[in-house]
Amino acid sequence: MPRADFYLIDKPRFREQPLLLVCELAKKAFAAQQPTLILTRDYAQAEAVDELLWAFDEDVMIPHQLAGDDDDADTAVLIVPPDIATADRPLLINLRETCPGGRYQRVLEVVAADPAERDGSRARWREYQRLGFELHKNDM
Repeated sequence: MPRADFYLIDKPRFREQPLLLVCELAKKAFAAQQPTLILTRDYAQAEAVDELLWAFDEDVMIPHQLAGDDDDADTAVLIVPPDIATADRPLLINLRETCPGGRYQRVLEVVAADPAERDGSRARWREYQRLGFELHKNDM
């Protein structure tokens, strides 16, 4: 059964910079040797995640890149802006406003503290539930 985990941001560290939580989740996935996709809302957000992954932890280097190169399949963490097709991976971090298509063992939803973000996450929760996902909520 696929699983969806919702990470609801509340801590000041993540509230000020929600993409830090994305980096922390990517770091855990890389340590567990799980190839990961990060689906971003737009190209600017993809670039922001890319830059932050280089700088957020000086003791860790997470191999990552923006999707669209020949070596995408060999990259541990692939950052995917809209309109770029990629192969499915077991783990997906979703920053988009809709549930992703495709087949994933686990989806991580990062939800900012903004009330509009929370409303969107409730709709995605219901959609994952309808699709038969095991659901978990994590307060961050």
